[in-house]
Amino acid sequence: MDVTTPALRIVPATERDVPVILRMIKGLAEYERLADHVTATEEQLRTTLFGARPAAEVVIGYAGDEPAGFALFFQNYSTFLAQPGIYLEDLFVLPEARGHGYGRQLLAYLARIAAERGCGRVEWSVLDWNEPAIGYYKKLGAVPMEDWTVFRLTGRALQRLGL
Repeated sequence: MDVTTPALRIVPATERDVPVILRMIKGLAEYERLADHVTATEEQLRTTLFGARPAAEVVIGYAGDEPAGFALFFQNYSTFLAQPGIYLEDLFVLPEARGHGYGRQLLAYLARIAAERGCGRVEWSVLDWNEPAIGYYKKLGAVPMEDWTVFRLTGRALQRLGL
């Protein structure tokens, strides 16, 4: 990091940060070519992240006073390890803040949380076409789970199954 790059200050998000979180989610969706899939609203984020039963946690990385990136994650569980884990749902650094190691710092922050909480692993998904991210994660020592396929139930299929 050179002298002109502000140090990244990573802090847990609070309800006041909901507009920043939504902006980051929309930025990530734009990068992933999925902007038309975002239906999240500030009110939904307030309820699901800071309501009576928070579904996930968020940390925001600030370069100086400006938000530069975020990570949204939640606890999962490995029956094979009999340990909790962390699932990283979203990691995003704003385009203008890239190239300063902020993504790595956010991942390192999550690794420290995982260690403090006795987690056996941190996992996340990457779009198949995102070769820069895949290469970057491999350099960090992450291993792709090539024998696994992600399945998802949503919308009508989810409703039908629950009937």
